[in-house]
Amino acid sequence: MATFDLLADLPLDVDGYELSGLRANVSSGFERLTTIVHLRGGGEEGVGEDVVYDAVDQTAMQEAGPVHSATLAGTRTLGEFCELVDTLDLFPVEPQREVSRLYRRWTFHSAALDLALRQQRRSLAQALGRPASPLTFVVSLRLGEPATIDPLRRRLDRYPTLRFKLDPTSSWTPELIDQLVATGAVDSVDFKALYRGTVVDNPPDPVLYERVVRAFPDAWLEDPDVETPGTAAALAEHHDRITWDAPIHSIDDIEALPFPPRMVNIKPSRIGGLRKLCDAYDYCASNGIGAYGGGQFELGPGRGQAQYLASIFHPDTPNDLAPSGYNADDPAPGLPSSPLPVAAAPGGFRWG
Repeated sequence: MATFDLLADLPLDVDGYELSGLRANVSSGFERLTTIVHLRGGGEEGVGEDVVYDAVDQTAMQEAGPVHSATLAGTRTLGEFCELVDTLDLFPVEPQREVSRLYRRWTFHSAALDLALRQQRRSLAQALGRPASPLTFVVSLRLGEPATIDPLRRRLDRYPTLRFKLDPTSSWTPELIDQLVATGAVDSVDFKALYRGTVVDNPPDPVLYERVVRAFPDAWLEDPDVETPGTAAALAEHHDRITWDAPIHSIDDIEALPFPPRMVNIKPSRIGGLRKLCDAYDYCASNGIGAYGGGQFELGPGRGQAQYLASIFHPDTPNDLAPSGYNADDPAPGLPSSPLPVAAAPGGFRWG
């Protein structure tokens, strides 16, 4: 049976929803705002986290309030509710970027999944008939400008077993790369070559690519530039290590990649819908494509929900889903280490 079919017929009773906002300074050097959707019905509450990156879109949503409460109220199946959400314009003003529509759609789908499961007194793992397992994770990190090993060292000094996904930039010197290699703690490097108009845009640098690919022969290479001649040449013999994140919004995107992938990053919010997400998991499983999960600098329940899904569908891969505390400039003591123990709630779509 298709994964979505295990969830689609769950009954769902909705009275309406409310919003609340979160904000924090995170390790990539910006203030993060997110919005929590509290979907209520039948004496229960389901939650989802809006991870749209542009602060103006977050504040506009919070100021407008729960404008779709009356429309979403009523008794339906979970599948019917998700279809209804997909017909609505969830932005009171045009979003800054089109992908944000997918992020917000997932917010309501995930809140509805949580509420439907809580109303049925069932957990996601029970509904899917699949166990949750301890979750392997890496810490995603950019090393500042100019780059130094200090952000990584601060974390390793406190948490010596941490593993990392790092964002190489042109300020990485050969000396810094040697220092990073010596830690033995780098599992992935994210070239971020496919982002446009964001604070993490990273233009192709053939010299950087050549140094990084050679220095980390066992690391996954996420979102590189495979078209610019110099960077393409540096990657020519390493296609089996290349993974993809930013372009993956659907099965069609996986099939449109320049060559068949061994591994892709499946971010629930970027896929943007419960049916599409379930279908993507099924597609990867049936085509022998590995998957790992990625975060979106969630500040609330969205991080735990992404961890929950990863613990069910791909617990042993380098999931970019470290607990949110690691996003702080100086992570506090007492954070959990990898693998993350199973923390699935006894009912609903909640972790921890």
